[in-house]
Amino acid sequence: MRRSPAAEAAPALRAAVAALLAVLALLLAGCGSRLPERAFETRPTANPSGGEPLRVGIITSATSPVGGDTFTGPRDGARAYFDALNARGGIDGRKVEVVTCDDGGSGVGNNACVHELVDERKVFALVATTALDYAGAPLVSRAGVPDIGGQPLTPAYDTYPHLYGIYGSSAPRTGRAPGWNGTLYGGTEVYRWFRQHLGARTAAVVSYNQAASASYARLVSEGLRAEGYRVVAEQVDFVLPNFRAVAADLRAQRADLVLDALDTHGNARLCEAMEELGVHVEAKVTNVQNWSSSVPRDYAGAPGCRAVLYVTGSSRNYDDTSVGQPAVREFRAAMGDRPLSQWQLEGWAAAMWFTDAVRSCGARPTRACVEGFVNRAEPYTAHGLLLPVRFERLARPPETQYTCLSVARWQDGRGWVSQGDMDTDCATVPQLPYRP
Repeated sequence: MRRSPAAEAAPALRAAVAALLAVLALLLAGCGSRLPERAFETRPTANPSGGEPLRVGIITSATSPVGGDTFTGPRDGARAYFDALNARGGIDGRKVEVVTCDDGGSGVGNNACVHELVDERKVFALVATTALDYAGAPLVSRAGVPDIGGQPLTPAYDTYPHLYGIYGSSAPRTGRAPGWNGTLYGGTEVYRWFRQHLGARTAAVVSYNQAASASYARLVSEGLRAEGYRVVAEQVDFVLPNFRAVAADLRAQRADLVLDALDTHGNARLCEAMEELGVHVEAKVTNVQNWSSSVPRDYAGAPGCRAVLYVTGSSRNYDDTSVGQPAVREFRAAMGDRPLSQWQLEGWAAAMWFTDAVRSCGARPTRACVEGFVNRAEPYTAHGLLLPVRFERLARPPETQYTCLSVARWQDGRGWVSQGDMDTDCATVPQLPYRP
């Protein structure tokens, strides 16, 4: 029943961050329906056999207005896994054919990708979807195409059947509304961790004066108060942000923890302002989307802030190459000399999940069998890369939940250093409602 911290704190984070990015990019939504579910009932690709390749699709907002490589990590990790798998002979001798589609970060483009992959290319399944506007989710669901290990940037993975986000879900997923009648729930495990491990008591939450950013900041503030923090709310103008004023107030308020509802650029500027004014905190908490090897570049002008940079999530630190983590070492070996990120590791885990599901089905895998593996009562961990993931359909939302957490801290020269063990760093925390 665990519902993981999606990006920085509660499961709400990714949806909230995505909402912010969507507003920043002024994206347009698409609509339409192209293919009924019955069209897939007798297609050979839905019931593949013999030595023909098993075709999977990956939809990514690779060229979205948000910028560059923001959303490509899961795609790259999944492709690396399938490349390594095919080099070893594939799944029981069958290669996996990967078909990618860039939806451009728009609903219109996303619907076009769904049409291309599902209608035209007839993929058996989707893997590691990372869509800023997953407008085509209803079409995927109605077609009965399993979407395995996608990043929940929108509420789609808590809304539609046949969609399986990388962090699991307890929601009914009837297709009518996200969560429970339009309400989702997130835990306070991140805030509790920093209170217990760093003794943090005063937390600042920095946001833009923009609807999505301000909404997420209110959610974070509510969670912090539930864990006993004194909360300092800081807001900057979206167009002309005065981060120096925020930094000055952080110093005056003696904040020991800083969280935010900002983009990467805003985070870097905030840290630079803190550096300039000599603001020292116990932790500057960022999100899993920024859990990457680009930290020295992104925070080049703020070494002090960089030294207290923490990140939280639901997957094992890609920099953890200790003896007990062979799955991490296998991932890193396949990625070679490329810059690394946690989203790449999660894309790798999504591809592994799909592969393990297909292998469980024997010589003639079907979509129903693959979904049966994903829906089983036994949680999935991707050989230790993920916190236990399961899918439930609870009629009522949980009031509390036992939740584990992966935490890492940046150290120059060492990269991301794990803080404790994600398999035992767990707590029973309240679940707070929010509307996506």
